[in-house]
Amino acid sequence: MKKFLLTLTLIFTLTLPANAKSTITLAELSGTVGVQMEEFARDTIRQSELNGDSLLIFQLDTPGGLVESMRGIVQAILASQVPVAVWIPPGGRAASAGAFIVQAAHIAAMSPGTNIGATHPVTAGGDDVPKGDMNKKVMNDLKAQMRSITQLRGRNQETTEQMIENSISLTAPEALNEGVIDIIAGDVTSLIKAASGRRIKNGNTSMRIALDDEVSVSRATMSLSESIIQFVSSPEIAYLLLSGGMMAIFFEVITPGGFILGTTGGVMLLLGAVGLKMLPFNWAGIVLAVAGIILMVIDIVAGTSGLLTLLGLPVFCLGGVFLFRAPGGELLQISMSFITGAAIALGICFGGAAYFAVKGLRRKVSTGSQGMLGLSVEALTDVGCDTAGQVMCHGEIWRAISDGNMIPAGTHATVKSVDGMTLTISTLEDSTRSAG
Repeated sequence: MKKFLLTLTLIFTLTLPANAKSTITLAELSGTVGVQMEEFARDTIRQSELNGDSLLIFQLDTPGGLVESMRGIVQAILASQVPVAVWIPPGGRAASAGAFIVQAAHIAAMSPGTNIGATHPVTAGGDDVPKGDMNKKVMNDLKAQMRSITQLRGRNQETTEQMIENSISLTAPEALNEGVIDIIAGDVTSLIKAASGRRIKNGNTSMRIALDDEVSVSRATMSLSESIIQFVSSPEIAYLLLSGGMMAIFFEVITPGGFILGTTGGVMLLLGAVGLKMLPFNWAGIVLAVAGIILMVIDIVAGTSGLLTLLGLPVFCLGGVFLFRAPGGELLQISMSFITGAAIALGICFGGAAYFAVKGLRRKVSTGSQGMLGLSVEALTDVGCDTAGQVMCHGEIWRAISDGNMIPAGTHATVKSVDGMTLTISTLEDSTRSAG
């Protein structure tokens, strides 16, 4: 019996691998740095710690975002028990708030052709924060945070502060030469090879990243609901959803009879509201955007030939500029070209609608009694002023009287007025005589 148990133990031991395979988690952080990205980053770090990963790689591509969400991600990375590498993939960038996240990583990496920097705080309109106490407060706060991070990771404090002070942006080779990043890697495989065996600095202690020759890489992705929230929390998308939703609902109101426009507009407004919940917004921006659209709608209804549309467009643009001008959005970069493009597209849409509305008002009525005025008729019988006759009009026989001389049968005449089922007609000679 003892020999049997010994044999089973030996077989079980021989079947175990000599060393457990190293595991790496790869997660993508793309889009605006906001509440959803912060929650996803925290959850990913927590799960990576539970998995006992040897390395966690965040693939970062962002134009910037919210200061508070950036701080939350930075805090999560600094507190991580698993070494964290933040890598900017080919074609990506780590602008504004993204530069802080890169500096917080144990390993900062970039691909060739990428850039990092431009962390100077701006308003939602893309301008510098107004000079004064607020400017100093925001600038000093961000510079202090950048210094604390770079000191902890042993990177170039002076250059990273210049990203905030003078909004400089660095390419991958420049960032490596300046000591802002640690590695240039064109793909994940190259990044893993460069990170293997590397000693990283975390405060006053250092540790070595131990990776086996064969590693298991698993991807952490956002759920569908998280991806939708991340998508609509982009300032440009939230702005587009809100303006498009309002436009659709206004068109539904002025052209009732269906439900597609109204339903679509309602869904767009709901999604835009979700995006607003994740962003620091200003009610003044919403009021201006709504006012701009209302002016354009009035232009269509009142038929002012595009004058109100010309006034509504700049008001609508101002709404987009002021929409996200609120505390916490100092690193939130808004694309003015996007707002301008949306305004132009909206202006073309409303301008076209206004044109066709005015054209419709000027078009000659072609239905009902008004539509019969000026039509040519043929007298089937003699038609006089006091003696009614019959005429053929549009293939139909009508009762008719003359507004002048007797009109013999077979004569062509013109409809001058309609009274119920009786037409008043006149010949060309009568009309000419009356005009003279």
